[in-house]
Amino acid sequence: MRLGSKCETGAIRGDMLALVMFALASGALFAFAQLTGEVLEGETRAFDEAVLLALRQPQDVEAPIGPAWLRIFMTDLTSLGSATTLTLITVLTASYLALTARRGAAVFVLASVAGGWLLSTALKLGVARPRPDIVGHLVVVNDLSFPSGHAMLSTVTFLTLGALLAQEQKALALRLYFIGSAILLAVGVGFSRIYLGVHYPTDVVGGWSAGTGWAVACWLFARRLLARAA
Repeated sequence: MRLGSKCETGAIRGDMLALVMFALASGALFAFAQLTGEVLEGETRAFDEAVLLALRQPQDVEAPIGPAWLRIFMTDLTSLGSATTLTLITVLTASYLALTARRGAAVFVLASVAGGWLLSTALKLGVARPRPDIVGHLVVVNDLSFPSGHAMLSTVTFLTLGALLAQEQKALALRLYFIGSAILLAVGVGFSRIYLGVHYPTDVVGGWSAGTGWAVACWLFARRLLARAA
């Protein structure tokens, strides 16, 4: 195959990937908008409460289902989405990228995660949904409920880092591994918030949707800037 044909094939694949990612971001943000409307109208309350109660002992809503180690596991898992953990991961990653002369990637990571924090805070204040009170909270919380900050920010952070690691790999299996690992971590953190009784299921789904939309939109924006620079 001639060099020109290879370049054209690469450009076509790049354009197709951009279209797929754009569709993913649009779908995620549309889903978030629809879910927000239903939450504000109170249409999800019966579903939310049913799921929370299903994860508690029938005779005691303060006690979660499952063995004692499961509660410890979920408590540890939820810490992966905490402000402290995500901040450390972001700062260390950005510092490494800067030290290896990849300042553009470092700025991308910082901007994506910091922007996600600001967006999450604004959405929480805008919706102003109180925390669940139908079951006891198994960890301490002190802010609003929708969307879940842990779910949203872990999605933004892990997807951003997963995308950076994936693009460094030539093998498709490794790319899928890094993206899959990022998704698995975000899903685990989100589910832990429901199990611990500090978020409604729709809070978490909203966090996943908003986080995915934001992370993919940032990736598309950074990709466009890099293309222009090239």
